[in-house]
Order: sequence, then C-alpha cells, then structure tokens
Amino acid sequence: WRKLICATYQDPMAVERANLLNMAKLSIKGLIESALSFGRTLDSDYPPLQQFFVVMEHCLKHGLKVKKSFLGYNKSLWGPLELVEKLCPEAGEIAASVRDLPGLKTPLGRARAWLRLALMQKRLADYLRCLITRKDLLSEFYESSAVMLEEEGAVIVGLLVGLNVIDANLCVKGEDLDTQQVVCKSAILDQKNYVEELNRQLNSSVQGLQGRVDSLEKSNSKLIEELAIAKNNIIKLQEENHQLRSENSVIVMKAQQRLEATQGDVDVELNTYKQSRQGLDEMYNEARRQLREECQLRQDVENELVVQVSMKQEMEMAMKLLEKDIHEKQDTLIGLRHQLDEVKAINVEMYQKMQSSDDSLKQKNEMIARLEEKTNQITATMKQLEQRLQEAEKDRSQAEDGMRKFKQHFASKVDGVLKQITQREKQMLQIETDLKIEREWRQTLQNDLEKEQKTVLQLRTEAQQIIGLKKEFHRLQDENRQLKGVCEEQEKALEELGYKLSESKLKIEDIKEANKALQGGQVWLKDKDATHCKLCDKEFSISRRKHHCRNCGEIFCNACSDNELPLPASPKPVRVCDTCHALLLQRCSSTAT
Repeated sequence: WRKLICATYQDPMAVERANLLNMAKLSIKGLIESALSFGRTLDSDYPPLQQFFVVMEHCLKHGLKVKKSFLGYNKSLWGPLELVEKLCPEAGEIAASVRDLPGLKTPLGRARAWLRLALMQKRLADYLRCLITRKDLLSEFYESSAVMLEEEGAVIVGLLVGLNVIDANLCVKGEDLDTQQVVCKSAILDQKNYVEELNRQLNSSVQGLQGRVDSLEKSNSKLIEELAIAKNNIIKLQEENHQLRSENSVIVMKAQQRLEATQGDVDVELNTYKQSRQGLDEMYNEARRQLREECQLRQDVENELVVQVSMKQEMEMAMKLLEKDIHEKQDTLIGLRHQLDEVKAINVEMYQKMQSSDDSLKQKNEMIARLEEKTNQITATMKQLEQRLQEAEKDRSQAEDGMRKFKQHFASKVDGVLKQITQREKQMLQIETDLKIEREWRQTLQNDLEKEQKTVLQLRTEAQQIIGLKKEFHRLQDENRQLKGVCEEQEKALEELGYKLSESKLKIEDIKEANKALQGGQVWLKDKDATHCKLCDKEFSISRRKHHCRNCGEIFCNACSDNELPLPASPKPVRVCDTCHALLLQRCSSTAT
C-alpha cells in the first residue's frame, strides 16, 4: 500500500487509469454474470446495466480536452464518437439514428444514445477498437495520458467483447438522456476509501477462494482414495489376468492334445469308412445289377401275362359267340316245335273235316299225303337239328374243358412268377436294411464330428473370453492413466488458484456503486398534450387521427406509425413509429448476425 500511496503522489493520472480499469472490469464482469443468471432481455431499468453505462461514460471522459464554445468551456463525448462513422461505415446507421432522435439537444445525450444503440447492436467493442487504433485522431480530443490513448483503453475494449452474449432492449429517449445526472463522487479517487473498499472486496474474494480450495482439497482426497481403490483393483485384475493366462495355457494344451487325439481317431475312422465304403459300393453295384435282371424278368413275365390275358379274352369272346349260336338254335327249335304243334292241330282239324266231308276226302287224302310228306321232312329236319344240338353241346363241353385246363396252367405260371417276385422283394429288403445300417453308421460318424466341432467352438469362445479380459485390463489401465491425468490437472488448478489468490491480493481494486440509479423507461404521452405529429409535424384533425407508438409512447399520425412489430412486453405485433421500427429492425439484424 505504501507503493500505491507513493504512486498516487507521483502520477495521479496513472492511478485514475488503474482505478477506471478496475471499475470497468468489475462492472463488465458483474453485468455478464447477472445477465446470464437473469435469463432474458435486459431493459433500461436494470441496475448493473446502468452502472456499466456510468463507468463507460467516465472512461470516455477521462483526459478529455476542454473545448471552447459560445456558451463557455465544456467537455463533449460526441466529438470522438462521431469519428467512428468515418472509420467504420457500419456505424453510420447508428450515428444517423442518433441525429434523428427527437428531443436530443446536448452532445452528451447523443453520446449516451450512441453507446446504448451500439450495445443493442452488439458492435460496441468493434467500434471502439476502430477508434483507439487511430491515436492521431484521438489526440485532438484527449490528453496524452488519457485512458483511450493508453494500454488500459485496449484492455477495456477487449473486455467489451464479452458483452456480445447479452440481449438488451433499451428505451432511447432524448429528454431522459439529456437530463440524466451521472454521479461519480470524488471518493472514487479518494485513496483511503478506495483502500477500505478494496480490503472488503479482497476479504470476500479470499473467503470465496478459501471455500473453493477446501472443496478442491476434499475432492482431491476423494480422488486419491478412488485412485488407491483403482490401484488395488488393478493389482487384483493383474493377478486374475495371470491366473487366467495360466488357465488359458493349460486349456490350450489340453485342447491341442484332444484335437490331436480326435484328429487321429478321425483319420482312422475315415480310412475304415473308405474301405467299408468301397465294399459297400461293390455290394451295391451287384445288387443293382441283380435288381435290373429281376426287373427285366418281371417285365418279360408281365408281357407274357398280358398275352395270356389277351388269349383268355379271345376265348371268352368265342364262348360268348357259341352261346349266342346255341341260343339262336334253341329259338329255332322252339319255333319248329310250335309249328309242329300247329301242324298237329291242323291235322286234327283236317281229319275232322275229312270225316265231316266225304266229298272232299280225296282232296283231304292228298292233302294228308302232302302233310305227311311235310311232316316227314319236318321230322328229318328235327333230327338234323337235334344232331347239331348234340354236336354243339359236345363242342361246348370240350371248350369248357380246354378253358379249365388253360386256367389251371395259367394259375400255376402266375404262382411261380409271384414266388420269384417275393424272393426278389426279400433280397431288396435285405439290401435296404444293409443300406440303412450304413446310413446309421455314417450318422454316428457325423455326430462324433459335430461333437468335436462343438468342443473346438467352446475352446474358441474361451479364447475370445480371454481376449475380452485382456481388453478389460487395457481399459482399466487407460482409466488409471485418466485418473492420474485428472489428479495432475487438479494439482495444477490448485497451484493456479493459489497464484491467482496471491495476485488478487495485490491487484483487485474496487469502486463505489453509483448512488443514484438511472431513471428511464417508457412515458405514455396523453392525447391532450399532443396537437401535432412527432415526426411530420402535421396537425391532427378529424381525418388525421392520433396513434400511440407502443415502444416509445409518443403520439404520431397514421402515416408515421403504420408499422407493426412484436415487443418484449407484447409477443403479438403492435403499432410502432417509423423511428422505433428502424431501430428495432437494426437491433434484430445485429442479433441475427
């Protein structure tokens, strides 16, 4: 503190620059932290934001040269801020908007409006960076030891980059900005009060850092315990890995021995299978040859059977023809008998007529003679027919005897063929049983091979499990390395915290907060207070109605306020004036970029 007090007596401008730098650091840091915890768009009434604008105004005013004017001597911030428009063309819109704002009468009010619009556009750091790079132009407005011309100005501009994460919706009204009184008492430069406030801030920061150190020590002890547990687990896993390796080697040796034994058994069984297969193939070929011969013999027997069946059918047809001829002859014989009966009846009638008529006796005798001749002829024919009938009956009996003998001969042949077929079927059944035995033997060999393959697969799965255990061991080694890295990083963090704590005891300085909060906000203008449009200055009438802007609260005509945009207070689009419409669109475009 003696050095600090000596420095205040030696170079008061340097002390003021250091104080302003510390004030800017604290205000920017507090604004960012509170805005992130606030979680929504900031407005003009937000206290940390008001404090930030007060600090920025003091930083820009530091070392500002006094300008002569008609009203006397004054310090104007608007002069150096107007240079930004020339150095950075993107700032032309903000400067034009500031000039067009109604109600701004003082250069200080324009400078304050410019700062708020640049913050809403998220380009404040860029614009001030362009400004401090041209020290030849700033030297016209600032003294050589001012903040904007020294290294502290570059540090403050670098800190302003962090404000790009903040969304702000500020009410820029000329009357408020002109009438705001920035309170920064002489106590800011009062070293005694400054040292006391610095001590309070250092004590609070030391307590916070001490709590963090304690928590880090606790976490470090926990990590050391976990590291010891992990080391013990690694040692156990290494022992288990050695055991598994030894068991794996034993299992591999047993598997190799089993594989060699099974390979020898398989080779022997394969040789026996080949030999038996060769003998079975010979037996199978002989059986197939016999089966072909039997099939040929069966085909010949079937052909002969077909011939015999055709002969039997022909004999049956001949028997049917003979039976038909006999039936016809029997019909003719019955007809002749009927004729004979008729002739006998006629003879009786003729005999009666002969007795009754003596005159026609001769004629009747002649007729009788004729009838007798006819009867003789008929009897002769009857005899011939009876002889033919007897011959036909003899032929029929002979045919029946031949048919019976043929049936007996054919039945004997069919029995012989059936016996041969049954013998062949028995032989085929024997061959099929031999083939079934061979198939069962093959199935047993295949089952043995499948069992051996299963054992090989089990050995492979055991080998894969061993590989998985190796991977798990490597993973545990990697976790051990990571835990060591975490411990080293935490030790480095502890060292850095101790270094920062020692630096904070020497460097952290404090400012007094602004006692008076900036009074701003939207004022709703009454209808009776406005007789002309705020923009076009046309008088209101029955045809030209009054309309309020929902953003600034001023009264405009319909032509100057026919725009609609959503506001933070109203998610639905509401009426805004042309000026607010341009500012809001500019802010939305800057936030989108």
